[in-house]
Amino acid sequence: MKHLYEVIRRPVLSEKSAALAEVAGKYAFEVASTANKEQIRDAVEGLFNVKVQSVRTMVMHGKWKRFSRSVKKQSNWKKAIVTLKSGQKIDFFQAQQG
Repeated sequence: MKHLYEVIRRPVLSEKSAALAEVAGKYAFEVASTANKEQIRDAVEGLFNVKVQSVRTMVMHGKWKRFSRSVKKQSNWKKAIVTLKSGQKIDFFQAQQG
C-alpha cells in the first residue's frame, strides 16, 4: 500500500468544488494516476479523520498550451470526487494545533 501522501496529491480548490462541498458534502482531490478507489478512501479517512460514503474518479486530460512558436500538451491527471457521510466535514484552511 502506498503512503497516504502519495495517494492524495492536493485538494482541488475552485469555485465549483467549493460549492459542491458546501451543498452536497463532496470534495475534489488530485490523486496519483495509479491509485484505485479503495486506496483513495483509506487515504482520505486516514488524513482527515472522516468517514467516506463513496469515491468517483476521472482522468482529466491535459490542455494544449502555446509557448512562443511551439504548442505543448500538459500532462493528464486523475481527479477524485469524495462524498462524505452526513454530518462529516473537511476544513482545508483550519489551523493545525499541536
